[in-house]
Amino acid sequence: MALEVFLVSLAVKDLDVSKSFYEKLGFHVSSGNTAQNWLIMKNGEYLVGFFR
Repeated sequence: MALEVFLVSLAVKDLDVSKSFYEKLGFHVSSGNTAQNWLIMKNGEYLVGFFR
């Protein structure tokens, strides 16, 4: 069985710092809203969710 999507959710103190760090690793924002304290970032098949 092949794994289609890999998702990790992280609780973070600062969304902007986390966003900047993961952008340097090649991720981009695919959905979310910093005003609502959450972001989903994607790099290929990998997703990272940030929640504050």
